[in-house]
This record gives sequence, C-alpha cells and structure tokens, in this order.
Amino acid sequence: MNALRSRPFRLLLGGQTVSSLGDWMATFAFIALVYEVSGSPTAVAGILALRLLPAALGGPFTARLTSVWPRRRTMITMDIARAVMVALVPLIGGLWWIYLWGATIELASLVFLPARDALIPDLVEDADLETANGLVLGSSYGMIPIGGAMYALVAAIPASEILGRPFALVFLVDAATFLVSAAMIARIRVRRTPAAPPVAPDHPVRFRDAFRLPLVRAVMPATISVALGLGALFSLGIAFVESVLDASNAEFGWLIALFGVGAAAGLLALQRVGHADGLRTTRLGVLALGCIVTLFSLSPSITFALVGALAFGAAAAWTLASGMGTIQSQLEGRERVLAFSAFHIVIRGGLTLAAIGAGIAGQVVGAVHWPVVGRLEPARLVLFCSGIVVASSALWGRKTGEYLHYEAASRADGTEGAQCPSPS
Repeated sequence: MNALRSRPFRLLLGGQTVSSLGDWMATFAFIALVYEVSGSPTAVAGILALRLLPAALGGPFTARLTSVWPRRRTMITMDIARAVMVALVPLIGGLWWIYLWGATIELASLVFLPARDALIPDLVEDADLETANGLVLGSSYGMIPIGGAMYALVAAIPASEILGRPFALVFLVDAATFLVSAAMIARIRVRRTPAAPPVAPDHPVRFRDAFRLPLVRAVMPATISVALGLGALFSLGIAFVESVLDASNAEFGWLIALFGVGAAAGLLALQRVGHADGLRTTRLGVLALGCIVTLFSLSPSITFALVGALAFGAAAAWTLASGMGTIQSQLEGRERVLAFSAFHIVIRGGLTLAAIGAGIAGQVVGAVHWPVVGRLEPARLVLFCSGIVVASSALWGRKTGEYLHYEAASRADGTEGAQCPSPS
C-alpha cells in the first residue's frame, strides 16, 4: 500500500487507531454507567441522542472553526481537550454530569473529524487517497469488536473502580489514547502546503454553504442512506437476533465482529476495483447496502444473519470510503473542509435519528403477513422497509450525479450559463 509509505500518514493512522479503540471502549462504558446510575433503559437511549444534539447545534460553529484554524493544531487541541473531558466523567455520579460531558466530547469530535479528513490529501499522493480513506475509516469502525472486548477486559479488573467510581479505569484508558493520538499528530510534517486560503472577514464561513456545493448534494443521499441502514441495524439488531432468530448474546457479538471483518473486506475490494466515476461507485454501494439490509431482515437463521452482517459491513465501508474519496479528489481548501463538516454531521445526526426512529417503530408496529415474503415480525418489518428505502435512494443519487456531470461538462466547454436539467 503506497499510502503507508508516507511517514506522516502512518503517524496519523496510528494515532487514529489507538484513539478509536479507546473511543469504543468509552462508548460501552457510557452506556453501562448511565444504566448503573439510572437503572432506566430510557436513560440509556439518551446516550444515542448525544450524537444528534451536538451535530444539530454545533454544526455551523464547527464548520467555521475548522475552516479558519490550522488543521494539525486543531486536531491536537481537540485530542487534548477530549482527554481532559473523558477523564472528568467518573468524578461525579450524577446523570446530568455524564450527559453534559458526553455531549461536549462529541462536539469536540465534530471539530476534529473534518480537520483530519481535510488533512489527509496533504499527507499522501492523490492516487493513494482511496487507500488512505479506507485505512482511516477501517481504523474507526474496525475497532468496534476489539473495543467491546477491551472494555469487558478492563471493566473486569478489580481496580477498575477508582475511589468508588465505576468504570473509572476505562475512561482513564480512553483519555490516555487521546493523548497518544495528540503526540503522534504533533510529529506530523505536512507533505505539501495546505490549499485552504485564509478566510477574509467580508466572506464569512457558513455551514449552509456546504449544501450549495453540487458535489455535496450528490454525496449526501449516499451518506444519509448509510446512516439509515446503520441506525436501523444497530437499533434493532440485538432484538432481531435474540427475539426473532432465538440466538444468544454471544452470537450477537459474533455478528458485530463480522460487521468489522466485512468492512475490511469492502475497503480492500474498493482499493482493487478503484473508480473513475466516484459518484457511480458510491451509488452502487448504496444500492447494495439497501438490498443487503432487505435480505438480512428475511434471514431464517442466525447463520444467514452472520453472512448478512459480513456483506453489510463490506457495503457500508465501500460506500463511505468512496464518498469520502470523491469529496477529497474534487474539492479543495475551504470547500473541502465545509464538505467534510457536513459529511460527519449528517452521518452522525442521521445515525441517531434512524436508531431512535427504528427503535420506536419496532415497538409501535405489529407483525404483518405479506405475499412472497410471508410473516414479518416487527423487527423484520422495520429492517425490511429500511432496506427498501435505502435501495430506492440510489435512484435519487443517480439523478443528482447526472446533474453534477452536466454542470462539470458545461464548465469545461464554456457553456456554464446554459440551461441544465434540475436534479429534482
């Protein structure tokens, strides 16, 4: 992999892998801590809402910051800030305290992530962007099963309760991983001068400007579709596996692990195939993702569900990495940073809404009997409908992509002002 020949990129990837491991450990610890403090499953569901509130309220603010601040310095600052905030979580046992720091940590992540993604093209050659995106994405989502196992291991240590605070050791380990990431990023020397120009005072950065970029409008349907599929599967996955397929918690753990394996396979496949048309490749991933979720919902046994998890992970990673590569290869400077701000905000907010919506729908709807597919229990029904919606969204992405290609061709032949078909 040529991307790994770049020492600055290896430093970034190493730091991200370590911090992602700690981040997933802390995610499980947050859920367990809230349940121990409140004893309420509803309060636990509030942890998912923390991914929506910062995205909705902090999006415009973080877009402005990441467009003005130097990217490497921004990343180091956010890593150190998150280390301090994570370490403070166990100090007070109140539910409000846990929610406060959970939301603040997520807001800091929304500043860090666009700066990181906008920095990657300055660390590797243009031909290696797909590989670099895939490796960074894999370092994030591939740590889900490992992070879960590490959480269980650290939480089981008798000394994990420091000064009577449950899961304190898990949070301290997570804080240490952020410091490791900051130290590795501090050693990065940018390969080339970043293309982002200084923002003039009379031309302020506005978050909504991201959605005026045709490329962002073309990629967002795929981003929303991945969030919908992930949210529905993560929300109803355990109920589907245990209640519908009569499987065990251990088998659900295998399902999550195979999701990570599938993600790695999808990234390798994307690297081999490559793509001259990034939007078409991304739409193909969306279509495959919807079909997989639909078929997954019809799984007659846990064996078929495990295969479905493997395929789902591959399609999700393919789609996200392809969309990220398209943004990085076709946008520069301020527009690239704005695009990645929108990307992360949409996928995190969409994931939360989809998870909460799917969970509510699974409790409200009843079983149905449809021709061909037969009886669909509530969990099956919601997953089946989610898959249909995701697959159908590929058609919207096709129309938007055609509009974008027409616009690019018009600029190339000097007919930019010509009338072109609307993506709607």
